[in-house]
Amino acid sequence: MNPFQPRTDDMMFILQQVLQAPQQLQALASDTEADTDLMQQVLEESGKFVAEVVAPLNRDGDEIGAQWKDGAVTMPPGFREAYQAFWQAGWPALACAPEDGGQGLPAVLEATLYEMLSAANHGWTMAPGLLHGAYECIRHHASDELKATYLEKVATGEWLATMCLTEPHAGSDLGLCRTKAVPLPDGRHALSGTKIFISGGEHDLTDNIVHLVLARLPDSPPGPKGLSLFLVPKFYADGSRSAVVCERIEEKMGLHGSPTCVMRFDEAAAWIVGEPGKGLNAMFVMMNAARLHVGLQGIGLLEAAWQKADAYAKERRQMRAPGGSAKAGEADLIEQHPAVRRILDTQRAWIDAGRVMAYRTAVELDIARHHPEPQRREAAHRWCALVTPVLKAAWTDQAFHGASACLQVFGGHGYVREWGIEQIVRDSRVAMIYEGTNEIQAIDLLLRKTLADAGSGLLGLLDALDAELGESPQALRARAGLSRFAGFVRERLLPGTRSDSAAADLPQRLADDFLRAVAMLLMAWAWTRIGTTPGADTARWQGARAAFWLRVWPEFEMRMAMMDETLAA
Repeated sequence: MNPFQPRTDDMMFILQQVLQAPQQLQALASDTEADTDLMQQVLEESGKFVAEVVAPLNRDGDEIGAQWKDGAVTMPPGFREAYQAFWQAGWPALACAPEDGGQGLPAVLEATLYEMLSAANHGWTMAPGLLHGAYECIRHHASDELKATYLEKVATGEWLATMCLTEPHAGSDLGLCRTKAVPLPDGRHALSGTKIFISGGEHDLTDNIVHLVLARLPDSPPGPKGLSLFLVPKFYADGSRSAVVCERIEEKMGLHGSPTCVMRFDEAAAWIVGEPGKGLNAMFVMMNAARLHVGLQGIGLLEAAWQKADAYAKERRQMRAPGGSAKAGEADLIEQHPAVRRILDTQRAWIDAGRVMAYRTAVELDIARHHPEPQRREAAHRWCALVTPVLKAAWTDQAFHGASACLQVFGGHGYVREWGIEQIVRDSRVAMIYEGTNEIQAIDLLLRKTLADAGSGLLGLLDALDAELGESPQALRARAGLSRFAGFVRERLLPGTRSDSAAADLPQRLADDFLRAVAMLLMAWAWTRIGTTPGADTARWQGARAAFWLRVWPEFEMRMAMMDETLAA
């Protein structure tokens, strides 16, 4: 089937009409020029690049894949040329500071770009996907000397970067890290150890690769507090190569166009980034940026799957549909069959609500940095902290399960490679795992973001959502859900509200259902916003809105019941 085509009109409707993003951003001193015309122009030009340059490479990326030989990785045909065109056109630097070689545009335009890129070619997009996080990490934590050498190269995307955390014996438990960093006489450190699952650890897209590596100093205590962060490039300034070796690339279920590398550090000379023992603080700057991008991957991949299923449903004829339009003896288009319509409208409900949440989060990032009022900055930080794990977990989960539902529209044709839908199912699965598994996102939301401050942040967010709902019939349903959930948090979940003969692992047992319930509330808020926006009374939006309230929103009651049962057990 045809490659992915960005629907920038839908994206702009949410940015301009639903969220009034241009008006919000222009009120900030940093974004006074971010008017509707500028945002429309950037969306259209980025969509054109994605459609014409990146999307056509998707199939070869999957079928040919990245190739490893003698420590070197050759990327699929066309990947290097596309990436060189990408960074030279300035796309990686959209939201970076002008003094670092960036364009200083709002973060939401970077978000829309990466959503489209992920939809068009997830494997290719893995390469630049960590650039923004690496840029923020170096900008906030590296020494002036390191910034002078590496910051602009990473900001512009001329050099790509990696995030080297995971080791063979330790997945999400970073405290088990064994990679060692021994001080050298010249002030650098010699890194020794092996890291696995390193996306883009070796490739031929750029002339250099900047590795950011967690390691342990000789006198560091055990556990995560003993970790420090180090920078080691593939090539040093004098042209010599570092002692970093790609031992192999993994054979994976999907993402064949992205090399997932096993990297060995053989006393590789590296510079420390930030303070000794504060490596996780610096690395989490990178990881938090990556988590929003992974949520956008989920939205983009689901959009790509929906596009394929929708196009197929508009061409394929099978049987007579109830109330269909086919003549006697003929079959109807399958999009007229209720079973198919249900699948398509339900996935559309997730995509559109996800965009409202993700784009709002990106706008809030700029507000958190640049708004003149401390109270508004604090509210923006609260939104980003609470909504990011929900976006990452719920929308990557839906990307996989929703893409599988879209495959169902094709029947048997979806299970063969010809139509391309099975690739999306395979490619999307990993997003539920990396950058912190979805289970970790749920634990983070409940334990670190809710219970740690006695629920004040989450309850404040729920109150803010309630204040935005208005008085439509859908708003009343959403408001009732918000009220019920807030009561549950206050009366049954916070410390002191239980007998606390309750098991110590109770929060972990509740966490997944808790996150899903929050996701439903955020979707109800998003669909209420869409439903009260002028122009959203067309068939384009009405089918998905009805599907949300009929097919998705009932999950809220299910999750509440499951948490009640867990508390009663």
